[in-house]
Amino acid sequence: MNKKIPVCEPFLNGNEIEYVHEAVSTGWISSGGTFVRKFEEAFSAYSGMKYGVAVTNGTAALHIALRSLGVGPGDEVIIPSFTMIASAFAVCYCGATPVFIDVDPKSWNMDVTLLEAKITSKTKAIMPVHIFGTMCDMDEICAIADHYKLFIVEDAAEAHGAEYKEKKAGSFSEMSAFSFYANKNISTGEGGMVLTNDSLLYDKARYFKNLCFSLENGRDYSHNDIGFNYRMSNIHAAIGLAQTEKCDFYRKLRIKNHFLYRENLKDIPGIQFQQVKEDRVSVHWMNALLINEQEFGVSKNAVMKKLSDNKIGTRLLFTGMHRQKALIDYGCDNSEAYSITSDSRSKSHCSLKAGV
Repeated sequence: MNKKIPVCEPFLNGNEIEYVHEAVSTGWISSGGTFVRKFEEAFSAYSGMKYGVAVTNGTAALHIALRSLGVGPGDEVIIPSFTMIASAFAVCYCGATPVFIDVDPKSWNMDVTLLEAKITSKTKAIMPVHIFGTMCDMDEICAIADHYKLFIVEDAAEAHGAEYKEKKAGSFSEMSAFSFYANKNISTGEGGMVLTNDSLLYDKARYFKNLCFSLENGRDYSHNDIGFNYRMSNIHAAIGLAQTEKCDFYRKLRIKNHFLYRENLKDIPGIQFQQVKEDRVSVHWMNALLINEQEFGVSKNAVMKKLSDNKIGTRLLFTGMHRQKALIDYGCDNSEAYSITSDSRSKSHCSLKAGV
């Protein structure tokens, strides 16, 4: 084996070169070209939403979504303890406080049975994270949010094309956020998008992402609010449009690869895959698994070294939010055990992401 197999790499076999060449040859390489709008329209339609706002990355998408909904200092946003740090940081950017909730031991998603106990008078929103492309229990989350009059912001960064009861990820909330980083199911290299069905929220997202330039008067250089420079370039959008055109093809590849792992590892003791309920379609962003060292007989470090020696990339899963020094210093409450999240980093239940 001469070539190293990375944890993940983009698959660019569509119209990417043609569209990028068009963007470059016409001189529209910043955010003013036609591909930005085409990408926004194509991806929002694919996800079953009316409006899309392309931004620089998935973290920016979460930030813009929260800011557009009015999340600010004094507010709390409930997020899973097991997620990428970007979920929490976006809340912090608004001056609000992330409140952690442990995850289900089978799906590794937000444990909805614990959700109501986390709601206080300060709670403004719930942020379900569709971890590794497997969707959360959205019926229950939506019912709770509706009862307590809370916003939902789906962190769908890893879930392009995932489904819950035949409805796409990102279509269950007031606003949702996607990432198009190089290892995502759809990639622009760096990029993100906010989706919504609300025209007013759509306008707010466009307003805030562009330094709060007036939507009516354009660049009159008069700014009424603190805005952000989160514009996606036309070149990145050109790649994103080409990727969106083949989204279902890429989804099938990820699913096929996942079931190859399951089939070939099914008889090995001590290995646990993420469980997916029958009412949803996971896009299996990463082939994540837990290794019980006692049952498996070898430590996760030994497994990772052996794979590395054979030029196969692996990576540990996320460190829990309750263990992040930055969030503890920010003032987040980490007093609970968050036992399921903690198990994903313990000596007996070790975890890794393997190259697809």
